[in-house]
Amino acid sequence: MIADVPPPAADPGPDALARERALAAWLRAHAPVLVGYSGGVDSAYLAAVAVDALGPDDVLAVVGRSASYPAAQWEAARDAARAMGLPLLEIDTRELDDPRYAANPSNRCYFCKTELWSRLAPLARERGMTIVDGTNADDLADHRPGARATAEHGVRSPLADVGLGKDDIRRLSARRGLSSAWRPSSPCLASRLPYGTAVTPARLEAVELAEALPRTESGKLLRRELA
Repeated sequence: MIADVPPPAADPGPDALARERALAAWLRAHAPVLVGYSGGVDSAYLAAVAVDALGPDDVLAVVGRSASYPAAQWEAARDAARAMGLPLLEIDTRELDDPRYAANPSNRCYFCKTELWSRLAPLARERGMTIVDGTNADDLADHRPGARATAEHGVRSPLADVGLGKDDIRRLSARRGLSSAWRPSSPCLASRLPYGTAVTPARLEAVELAEALPRTESGKLLRRELA
């Protein structure tokens, strides 16, 4: 089970509420939408607002499943989708088959997102949907190699477009009763490996198991598998 983080003050305030209304208007102007969905704080909130603003017939959330993402995270994503009445499609992604990704360079996320969006973009085109992701306004200042792949595949980022940052999203999520509201950020399992350490299924499995074990056990497991 993914632990929640202690909540800040839950009142989002009038500015955040105004940005949420702007988000709903953005989604209505670009409907129907296909949401790149992980069940994390940002994508779950975006999907919830989309279902509320457009109705479930004009929203499709798509999860990319691979060894890079822990089973507990996907279980939480599915549970959240069911709770909000969100249509959900799961597809397999194969970023580990790309030697550029597996080599784990500093721009590893570019190759991961290229794989993801290259599978989701055709789905969006076939269904006449705008493809959107959970990038928020705070993310724009971070080092995010995956943003290049997002732009190359025509993915839109409505949270960032209307100026919603992480704190706003958490408070607005809590106001909606979303289980993801205070969940800590959960990057993919490959992010635990130092750049240059090859990404392999065995190492990803070791990381996933280690994070579910007491600290004393996780240290021994990681030292053995990452050697």
